[in-house]
Amino acid sequence: MIVAVLSGFAAALLAPSLCRVSVRWAGRLFAAFPAALALYFLSHAAGVVAGEGVREAYPWVPAMGLELSFHLDGLGLLFALAITVVGTIVMAYAGSYLEGHPSLPRFYLFLLMFMASMLGLVLSDNLIAMFVFWELTSLTSYFLIGFEHDRDTARAAALQALLVTGAGGLALMAGVLLMAQMGGSFEISSLDPDALQGHRLYPLALALVLAGAFTKSAQVPFHFWLPSAMEAPTPVSAYLHSATMVKAGVYLLARLSPALGGSDLWFYAVTGFGAATMLASAWQALHQTDLKKLLAYSTVSVLGALTMLMGLGSALAVQAAMVFLLAHVLYKAALFLVAGAIDHETGTRDVRLLGGLRKTMPLVCAGAAVGALSMAGLPPFFGFVGKEQLYEALTHENALVTAVGALASMLLLAVAWLAGVRPFTGAETHTPKHPHDPPWSMWMGPVFLGCLSVVFGSMPALAEGLLSAAAGSVLARPVDFHLALWHGFSPVLLLSLATFAAGALLYRKRAELLRAAEFALPAARRGPSHWYALWLRSLNWSAVTQTRWLQNGYLRLYLATVMTVTAVLAWTTFLAQADLGVVEVDWGDMGVHEGVVALVALVGAVATVRAQTFLRAVMALGVVGYSVALLFVLFGAPDLAMTQFLIETLSLILFVFVFYYMPPFKRFSTRGAMLRHAVIGTSVGALFTLLVLVATSVQWHPTISTYFSENSLLLGHGRNVVNVILVDFRGFDTLGEITVLAVAGIGVYSLVRLRSGKGGDA
Repeated sequence: MIVAVLSGFAAALLAPSLCRVSVRWAGRLFAAFPAALALYFLSHAAGVVAGEGVREAYPWVPAMGLELSFHLDGLGLLFALAITVVGTIVMAYAGSYLEGHPSLPRFYLFLLMFMASMLGLVLSDNLIAMFVFWELTSLTSYFLIGFEHDRDTARAAALQALLVTGAGGLALMAGVLLMAQMGGSFEISSLDPDALQGHRLYPLALALVLAGAFTKSAQVPFHFWLPSAMEAPTPVSAYLHSATMVKAGVYLLARLSPALGGSDLWFYAVTGFGAATMLASAWQALHQTDLKKLLAYSTVSVLGALTMLMGLGSALAVQAAMVFLLAHVLYKAALFLVAGAIDHETGTRDVRLLGGLRKTMPLVCAGAAVGALSMAGLPPFFGFVGKEQLYEALTHENALVTAVGALASMLLLAVAWLAGVRPFTGAETHTPKHPHDPPWSMWMGPVFLGCLSVVFGSMPALAEGLLSAAAGSVLARPVDFHLALWHGFSPVLLLSLATFAAGALLYRKRAELLRAAEFALPAARRGPSHWYALWLRSLNWSAVTQTRWLQNGYLRLYLATVMTVTAVLAWTTFLAQADLGVVEVDWGDMGVHEGVVALVALVGAVATVRAQTFLRAVMALGVVGYSVALLFVLFGAPDLAMTQFLIETLSLILFVFVFYYMPPFKRFSTRGAMLRHAVIGTSVGALFTLLVLVATSVQWHPTISTYFSENSLLLGHGRNVVNVILVDFRGFDTLGEITVLAVAGIGVYSLVRLRSGKGGDA
């Protein structure tokens, strides 16, 4: 399995080169890769359905007990097949949809990286690895949403998606680390539910994990980023925002349900957010006129339904979630591809401008009709089976969730008709482009997914094994349930009939209903997207203001700030913890000549800051440098003294030549500023003086100088201890310094020898 996951990244790296070799056939060529992966996963389907999951583990960070582990069970297989099958269709579709686009190689690079990241996410059994792949999906989706980066709206949508899902990812990182500590393992399959839910930090860990899941799956109040992401090309919307990435949050809830689920906190939080998202987004979908926005809001509504079912947590609810998830993958990916085909051939996605396309785009119409009827929950499509399972689970719960589910389904039926039927019925309309059926690679996907919906709807037993295995993975026990198109007359069937009738009425009365609801528009404009925009503007204002204050361009203020903070923090710690009794200063050992040199250095320092001309300041600073060099001589460091003398002489000459050409000396600092700087400088100087005295007065270990003096001749065969230290004891350090100097010398020589293109001096 590790090859199946990592091969996607390898294919992504090769994609640009292969695409340039054959741009026309690139889509079909890349479609073969996920198709091969789908066949690989199907080869394990029989074993997984029989309860024989596949697990592989490889050493990752042995010191921390981390393994790069992958686990293919029923849940992982369901998602892996959705990723690879829809990925095959999207790869072929994108080749025609983006034909001639100059950045097509980059598109396939990002799309293949995303596919590999999603596979890694749904197959990882290690919390850390799962989080890494989770973040990779956010990063690659950012590039895909902002693929057409020359448009401001695309860049803004990509940034919005990254910020929202990235913030959730940070919360998830903290959550999985807490879970690993509380549950005793980084392996998901080895987490101890009792230890997790009995721990005092369980509410915090659950809140952090839910923050990650809710942001990724666009739950209220984070739902606004998904409709904005429709700025991405349609293949991206069909793949990321209907079939794969947005379901990552639902997958996370399902995967961690055995460890975190079952508590009252889980029930109320997950069910509540899911129900609110399901109903609110279905209502918002009815307001849209853009085909992709219609489908986006309806997708958010279905994600809310799946989240609500995972919150309920019963066997019926989990079974319904798996059936509903597969049904949604089939019909929603098809409808997104249809929307892209309509936009590609007509030049518009506005449903108000579309009509009569059944005559000019019959094959696309067939795929759209099946997708819309399945989304509406009509038999004999698999969407009907999914809706029946949803109602079956909800009617066994309280009346409130049943009412929410039924009302949202009525709204979604109207949306399905609006998105998948209206553009093809009625009289032909005038569109920016003359419509006709697109290339086969653009209608093949919707038709194929529609055929699967019909087959699974007519013979749902074909999907029973896979869906039972997936539900068993979530419930952590074997599950065997029966799917059928006809269950006889029951309250669920009556609820379905009521849904059909009410949904049709909502579609017919849509205009009147929206006019009646116009009074709520001002409040809707103050929703989460408004607060996101306000937060982003506040963040930018804060950044600009801080930059204006902190990065003001004055070096003296930077130095004053750094030194003040250092002095305050160091003095506070020093006075609170330092033992000044260890400081021993024997002034009697200091000779008169040493004191005179130190006094000269001090006078030079004062003269430097008090000088009224540049030349006097330079000369006074030179006095300080030469005094320090004399101290090196007096204390037995002639090599350091020689270096100091050379540096001081060279600096003095350079300063004199530079300052000779500068304007007359002027003092711009006020007396207050000078006094403030004097206090800061004196405080820092006194601090470091005391630190040096304390450091030289405390001997934690025997001095190393004895070792050097005893072994320089014996081991280094040299009588000059300093030279032996540099050449032998610190040989690699000295070699590094020599290398740096050599590189710098080569650079200087190259600049000196540089000539212009005409042969003259540069």
